[in-house]
Amino acid sequence: MAKDSRLLADDEELVVDTHPHWKALLLPAVAVPVVVGLASWAVFAMGDFNGRGYAQIAVVVVAVLLLIWVSLLPWLRWRTTRFMVTSRRVVIRSGVISRTGRDIPLTRVNDVTFTHGLVDRVLGCGTLLIESGGERGQLVIGELPHVEAIQRQLSDLVEQANLPHGGERELPEEPPRA
Repeated sequence: MAKDSRLLADDEELVVDTHPHWKALLLPAVAVPVVVGLASWAVFAMGDFNGRGYAQIAVVVVAVLLLIWVSLLPWLRWRTTRFMVTSRRVVIRSGVISRTGRDIPLTRVNDVTFTHGLVDRVLGCGTLLIESGGERGQLVIGELPHVEAIQRQLSDLVEQANLPHGGERELPEEPPRA
């Protein structure tokens, strides 16, 4: 995968870089034609009365504000949320205007668990629970695509990071020769 020089150190490799699953955009996408359809109906179904033009403008303004609130903002949140696993840490960045981030070194990760229900299994996503030592203990990441594969990769990386000699596997000693 491409290296994001702003987030990675020189000796880090990017293993996973993903956004939340597309199912997070399903309701915002459905909201667009519903809001546009209802607003169009309201504008054209108005009878002839004084102030009709102002009422139509009000309907359009309300529809635009509603579209921003139920569709644009969730899309921006989805677009600006990233979950990354590198060779040394787990990185989460999110936020549209104000950003938040959390980095967990792989050596601090105690347990990596995933869960997904029937719908999540069909869609290929789920929730990842990363338990780490420290003040903030658990990190729950919902709507993560390919959650099983990410959990396996992360578990392998945690195991490698906790091996002696900086993640290099020790070779077994040869038995003494007789």
